[in-house]
Amino acid sequence: MTFTVVATDGVSFRGLAPLRDDDRFEVRVVEDSESAEFAEALVEAEGLIVRSATQVDRALLDEAPRLRVIGRAGVGVDNIDLEAASQRGIAVFNAPEGNTVAAAEMTMAVLLAAVRKVAAADRSVRAGRWDRSDFRGVELRGKVLGLVGAGRIGREVARRCRAFGMEVIAFDPYLAEEAAEAFGIQLVSFDRLIEEADVVSLHVPLTDETRGLIDAEVLRRMKKGSFLVNVSRGGVIDEEALARALEEGSLGGAALDVYAVEPLPAHSPLRGAPNLVLTPHLGASTYEAQIEVAREVAIKLKSAFLHGELNAAVNAASLS
Repeated sequence: MTFTVVATDGVSFRGLAPLRDDDRFEVRVVEDSESAEFAEALVEAEGLIVRSATQVDRALLDEAPRLRVIGRAGVGVDNIDLEAASQRGIAVFNAPEGNTVAAAEMTMAVLLAAVRKVAAADRSVRAGRWDRSDFRGVELRGKVLGLVGAGRIGREVARRCRAFGMEVIAFDPYLAEEAAEAFGIQLVSFDRLIEEADVVSLHVPLTDETRGLIDAEVLRRMKKGSFLVNVSRGGVIDEEALARALEEGSLGGAALDVYAVEPLPAHSPLRGAPNLVLTPHLGASTYEAQIEVAREVAIKLKSAFLHGELNAAVNAASLS
């Protein structure tokens, strides 16, 4: 028996080796999920692997009658309709480990860019100016990092920030006290973190509980001159409230790699906000990470097809 798996969204071809090198799988790579070729491939697809560009909604599932397994080459599955997939008995897998280092390094990159005003200074020099006094920054040494979410990525960020001489506190109701201590992290309440952290870094999924978590009230309670970083999921921050807080100067700055709507709309108030670093969802965009997330999800799909292993599915509880 041969299983047909369709991959799109530029999923790493090299990372798909666990499936490509097995004669029991036929892997079809279609880069454009809007194309007629993709629609044709879906009809025969028993497995589908995507990144974040393709919206796997009910309409798409209706075009894939043989589909049994979906793989998301990355962490977030908000572009996949889990309810619709579960109703059809389709298992959905993600790859939460492969991009951990890439996302942690991206967090450090945009954090440093924000506290040292790198992006604004770059634009100034390119415009022919030499306004050094306009770009005086702050050091991370001696500052308090507040992690909202201390999972794999948050812990890697903590390790790097400790190397910069930062104290690390975190709010994470799912992390045991003993585990936090082992990682050099002090667990605190959300309220205390917001009020004490010099840098608030978000590392949470987008859920009903986290949507709009950082709203106008929370931003008002943050320390004056503090920084906000989000390389996790768009929608966690009230973007209009953040733009206002930056305009008013209550925050030292912010750095965002993810947004409620992507690409970032032309009319977004974030585009004109001061002291703000914006990047186009680059958290997992390293050569190494793309290989790893594709490989991780390919292994899970292979195990699901050959051995019926569904325990790692994000919707496992909804499947019989």
